Amino acid sequence: MRKMRSPILAVSPCFLFSLLPHRHYSVARICRCQYPVYWSHRSICGIPDFFSNNLNTLNASSGLQSRLMLFSTMAGTILVQARDPAKLNMEILNAIDEQRYIDTWKLYEQHMLMEGFPRKSVVNRLLTGFAKSLNVQWLEKAYQMVEQAFEESKQNLLEKDPLIYLSLGLAKCGLSVPASTILRKLVETEQFPSVTAWSAILAHMSKTSPGAYLAAELILEIGYLFQDGRVDPRKKINAPLIAMKPNTTAFNIALAGCLLFGTTRKAEQLLDMMPRIGVKADANLLIVMAHIYERNGRREELRKLQRHIDEACNLTDIQFRQFYNCLLTCHLKFGDLDSASNMVLEMLRKAKEAQNSLAAATLVLEAAGNDNGPLTAHISAPNQSQQEPNGSHNNNLIENQIISYDEFSRDRNFVKLGNEAKEVLLSLLAKLQTQVELITTERGILQPTEKIYVKLVKAFLEGGKIKDLAQFLIKAEKEDSPVSNDDSTLVHVIKSCISLGWLDQAHDLLDEMRFAGVRTGSSVYASLLKAYCKANRPGEVTSLLRDAQKAGIQLDSSCYDTLIQSRVLQQDTQGALHLFKEMKEAKVPRGGNQEFERLVKGCAGNGEAGLMAKLLREMREGQKLDSGVHDWNNVIHFFCKKRLMIDAEKALAKMRSLGHAPNAQTFHSMVTGYAAIGGKYIEVTELWGEMKSLASSTPMRFDQELLDSLLYTFVRGGFFTRANEVVDMMEKGNMFIDKYKYRTLFLKYHKTLYKGKSPKFQTESQLKKREAALTFKKWVGLC
Repeated sequence: MRKMRSPILAVSPCFLFSLLPHRHYSVARICRCQYPVYWSHRSICGIPDFFSNNLNTLNASSGLQSRLMLFSTMAGTILVQARDPAKLNMEILNAIDEQRYIDTWKLYEQHMLMEGFPRKSVVNRLLTGFAKSLNVQWLEKAYQMVEQAFEESKQNLLEKDPLIYLSLGLAKCGLSVPASTILRKLVETEQFPSVTAWSAILAHMSKTSPGAYLAAELILEIGYLFQDGRVDPRKKINAPLIAMKPNTTAFNIALAGCLLFGTTRKAEQLLDMMPRIGVKADANLLIVMAHIYERNGRREELRKLQRHIDEACNLTDIQFRQFYNCLLTCHLKFGDLDSASNMVLEMLRKAKEAQNSLAAATLVLEAAGNDNGPLTAHISAPNQSQQEPNGSHNNNLIENQIISYDEFSRDRNFVKLGNEAKEVLLSLLAKLQTQVELITTERGILQPTEKIYVKLVKAFLEGGKIKDLAQFLIKAEKEDSPVSNDDSTLVHVIKSCISLGWLDQAHDLLDEMRFAGVRTGSSVYASLLKAYCKANRPGEVTSLLRDAQKAGIQLDSSCYDTLIQSRVLQQDTQGALHLFKEMKEAKVPRGGNQEFERLVKGCAGNGEAGLMAKLLREMREGQKLDSGVHDWNNVIHFFCKKRLMIDAEKALAKMRSLGHAPNAQTFHSMVTGYAAIGGKYIEVTELWGEMKSLASSTPMRFDQELLDSLLYTFVRGGFFTRANEVVDMMEKGNMFIDKYKYRTLFLKYHKTLYKGKSPKFQTESQLKKREAALTFKKWVGLC
């Protein structure tokens, strides 16, 4: 093979020798090729797929001539690929500037085959160029470059700002895992990103369930660096680190994401961290805290928060509505019907006072005869500045665009990213506002909705508190007078009970109305009489007829028809004739009162029977709440938080003895409590066995937060058999797992575990432990 004047790639003699199986062919002349200084032997190693395919073809061939022809073809390919690296760098820059991403990637791959990574400036230009495309394919290619650079210990090629810009692009396209990994790598390499910048990344991550979970994890990891005054802000050397410290906006974003996707116990961990790093709450954060306490059943914390809410001067009507909705919901969870009903009555009273004041003010203005049109309009109209914000405000525009890297790099204080983070936060908070169902506002005054009446009625009936229910509804009607007696809430409740067959409760409520002097129409008595006749309960029919006569109620013809038919079926001819004569003497018109039937048929529509329809649906479909579970969960949570695990175990035993089944929240408190004091891995393993047993025999379900806390404890303690069980359960449930966290945890505590060859002699137990550890190690990507 003769020398060639044109540049060629270096080819290892060993490689050529493998192409020539006949040992009498010499490769000495090949070894005399002169290499230019910029050539590298890495080129052959960089294209394993190409040569392996050709080697397979070569080995399959039997003739030496075919081998030589194949080698000639391979050499031609190598010659074509030989390029000047400096020129190739320029071509890469031109291609990325012209947004020719396919050509850019091909040129980059050629450079990697020849020389490895391009120059530092070229690498960072590639990252920002691919990030600007907001195309998932090219964003993944850019992240692949970052991963490879860290694997080859060439992270010095990567600059901080391009990495932040790439992380922002990944987060905007829903690639939360790589976006969070880049932020974690920046912290590890002490290239601390500004909190304004990474808050914007967090905001876009929080739009998805995995991203919201990762956002909370990131704040916990970064906030840990600042806990309990670990970083001295007076030292200038700490300035970049202080600039990364989580602020109120970052916490708001992560907490709102946790609320939207149901990871509220993780959110409570963030709340516990806030005072330890000196973060103060703003108006939005106070409301978000209320939502978290309500979801987790922390009623005492809500009551403490109420003082701050009442004293705050910058809260809007919508925020007040959200807080009191949370407080009212929490009262219902704990079965505190007195507090809940008193809240409703207080709202009705204040609404009535405000309405009377408004009416009086309007009359005064009209009597004055002045031209105060604008003022009157202002009084009678809701405050426009406090209307509900649009949840999609600028959200689509922000999601589909990214600022140019030049603009990004010039904005040293990341003002635009800060504004973007606040816009996304507003959209997240707007979604929370749509979950408020029990309270509404009218002209700035809180008022109960039909939903709270439905829930209260259901709770009173389930608790057998008929008298309390009647008293509450009568008081409510005095504050909010209905259009007619037959359209009151109490009448709707009675008719709902009749529809469900709860005739005794309906009769008791009717008696309470009569004792309180509240008059009602004939339709309620008629409906209950017909139901008693249908159920063949003549004693109750007689009693109800007597009550109707005392109340001066005139029954309609349909009632008499039903009563007569009932007497005939009982073979009481005299009674039937007596009723017929009574109907004629009273001159009852024919045609009957069909109001109740109309109401029942209207339950599916949006007519007058809206409240009754909701009552029926809630009573039939709504689940019965066990308020005792919330009480005991709070007790156990308190002990676990104070690390009094013996008391927590006693409380759990007492909870079971009283017939309250522990749920995921109960076990989460126990697991995190054991993890906090350390070394209690056997106890956690026993809890895990109990949980699996409960899950198979009861409707208790595992959630992501509980399983994640179990997995963390098992990996920390080296219980990899149990850890693998948890991983399998989470994967079967399609739950997100933060592999980066567990890879870091494994390297921190078990880096040298089972690293060498397995011993020749080991017990079956040791073999299983080793296999479990290696399985987990493989799962996290460490082998």
